[in-house]
Amino acid sequence: MKAAWYEKQGPAREVLRVGEMTAPIPGPGEVRIRMVVSGINPGDVKKRQDSLGYGMSYPRVIPHSDGAGYVDQVGDGVADEWLEQPVWCYGAQSYRPFGTAAEFSVVPLEQAVRLPESVPMEQGACLGIPGITGHRAVHVAGPVEGRTVLVQGGAGAVSLCAIQLARRAGAYVITTIRSSSDESGARSADPDEILLTGENLIERIRELVSEGVDHIVEVAFGANIATDIELLAPGGSLATYGSDVAFPEIPGVAFFIVALLSGSQSE
Repeated sequence: MKAAWYEKQGPAREVLRVGEMTAPIPGPGEVRIRMVVSGINPGDVKKRQDSLGYGMSYPRVIPHSDGAGYVDQVGDGVADEWLEQPVWCYGAQSYRPFGTAAEFSVVPLEQAVRLPESVPMEQGACLGIPGITGHRAVHVAGPVEGRTVLVQGGAGAVSLCAIQLARRAGAYVITTIRSSSDESGARSADPDEILLTGENLIERIRELVSEGVDHIVEVAFGANIATDIELLAPGGSLATYGSDVAFPEIPGVAFFIVALLSGSQSE
């Protein structure tokens, strides 16, 4: 099969190689997917660049954890009905050496999800890390039905998923964008309100929800924590999956936040 891989970490142009290698065979409880689209996430780039200083976990890595395609082989214990089923997958290169940047990828069956025929493969390949992160960020502090959820940075992949998931769960959703050019993307997720960041943001949100917001989904924790604290309603919660600085300063009042929950796009 044709695949992309790296055997040392660094800039893509210096370490990525494309060539032929033996196609993988699914083991017990696994499926092999004939990849149509490989999804790339910030975590994939960080691992390849060694941004977190973890080094090489395996001698050779085929990158990318997310993707979509068709099941073409099944391992022992997996029903033949999965064969030729369209699926999206996640975690292909999470704690495993070979991801989806190849013609074929093998994952445990539970990491392959049937993809409706009405959903494009490109969309399916974007459901893994962004979708799971967005779902966790929305729901980790409890039900959001009837509550106000603020999604910061509404044009990003995780934020777009978070907006839709929060709306589906019955929340009133406010999202922020950095520029008017981001508005069309954010609007596609159908939030209740879209606000440009900048001057008087706190006052503008307070005009919409005078008691503050119940839950915040945050992409830039370091930059926005002071604003977030001002906006949280009593008993509110905040879930952050990213920060613009490695060691953000947290104001002392933050200890009054009921739930300060952090995650990472790099699983």
